[in-house]
Amino acid sequence: MKRSRNVKIVATLGPASETYDTIRALFEAGADVFRLNMSHGTQGEIAEKHAIIRQVEADLDRSIGILADLQGPKLRVGVFANGSEELVEGASFRMDLDEAEGDLARVCLPHPEIFAALEPGAHLLVNDGKIRLKVTACGADFADCEVVNGGTISNRKGVNVPDVELPLAALSEKDRADLEFACDLGVDWLALSFVQRAKDVFEAKGLADGRAAVLSKIEKPSAVERFDEILDASDGIMVARGDLGVELPVAAVPPIQKRLVRRCRAAAKPVIVATQMLESMIESPMPTRAEVSDVATAIYEGTDAIMLSAESAAGSYPIEAVQTMDRVATEVEADPTYSQIIAASRSAKGDTVADAIVAAAREIAEKTEIKAICCFTQSGTTALLTARERPGVPIIALTPLARTARRLALSWGCYCVLTLDQSRFKGAVVGAARAARAGGFAGETDQIVVTAGVPFNVPGTTNILRVAPCDERLIYSTDPE
Repeated sequence: MKRSRNVKIVATLGPASETYDTIRALFEAGADVFRLNMSHGTQGEIAEKHAIIRQVEADLDRSIGILADLQGPKLRVGVFANGSEELVEGASFRMDLDEAEGDLARVCLPHPEIFAALEPGAHLLVNDGKIRLKVTACGADFADCEVVNGGTISNRKGVNVPDVELPLAALSEKDRADLEFACDLGVDWLALSFVQRAKDVFEAKGLADGRAAVLSKIEKPSAVERFDEILDASDGIMVARGDLGVELPVAAVPPIQKRLVRRCRAAAKPVIVATQMLESMIESPMPTRAEVSDVATAIYEGTDAIMLSAESAAGSYPIEAVQTMDRVATEVEADPTYSQIIAASRSAKGDTVADAIVAAAREIAEKTEIKAICCFTQSGTTALLTARERPGVPIIALTPLARTARRLALSWGCYCVLTLDQSRFKGAVVGAARAARAGGFAGETDQIVVTAGVPFNVPGTTNILRVAPCDERLIYSTDPE
């Protein structure tokens, strides 16, 4: 199914989108990757959704990516005797390890690792930052605080600690079990929550052992500070603006988003912009103008993918939300300003033969009547490098591996086609021409660019570029073996 835009759409599945008919409709509306949130639902329910996605994939004969989002450690207060209390600005409030029910003066915070890391002057944010507490004194089992921003604090509300790096692993015991389950299930991507350092990513990748690619969620200030090392360790990135906006000043999030997207593009690694993109569509069939502008901004920045969370998982209009994203993306990418911005933000290339090949492919395609760039890829690297170029023509990624095709479903502009193993370049060119015609990208009288690595089926050997006709008779009469 040929899309009319390059940016990809990630749709989260949930109670509003768990049947075959709805999931198929979401894909037909424009979803390219489905997100399974491991924070909600049992492993059995997750397996059912996974099976439905794979059935839709088989029925439509299109590669679909599946992203399993690990929950990460959840920091929460205990319970209150009255269920909730109203904290007033300027009042004192204590958090401690005492398991007794809380009151207006204190509550249990059952995380000794937080107290071990706290220092006077640090802040504790409760209930998505609606309540802000400043630590005035602390010890191994308590933190005395001043209420900076008051509000209602109730049972098991979440706690954020933005000012210190916590001695917590990104993977809880639940996450380890979910990771193994998801990898055995056959998901394509794992989203890692609570990333603070590259070590967190290496741990997850070690456990995944190549069965799934690892995408790091950037949602903490420490992850922003160490972004380059986290990016190097990761296969992809999610800019999780919800938690970033809690732990950092909200005004800091847009420039951070722009910087992270550009760095990911330069590194040829997929990046998703996520959280509250069409939030009003949870309850309304129409988005706000501000939400549409937010989605458009991410697309103008060159992100690989934009994501729906509750809009498609629990909202009343999941299909309409995907259709809205699709329409916005199509409109933005048709704007002449879009190609100008993308070209102006294109970063310096690497110095490998593969870097030179994909750069040349883009330049040839943009300066001539080339209809598509067709790249043969084993691991997906050649397609990712081609996507980094953000060419003005479609990218057809041909691979014999279903796993590679599914992972590339997240990458900008990549239309993935499963092909047979190739041993000769002529056969590869013929396969590329057929794929371009079958996908509606080119006609028999058109030309395409074909890139590949010889010998075939050896990752990282991209070393050949050919401008080829889509007419197989011309290929057979002109191409060497």
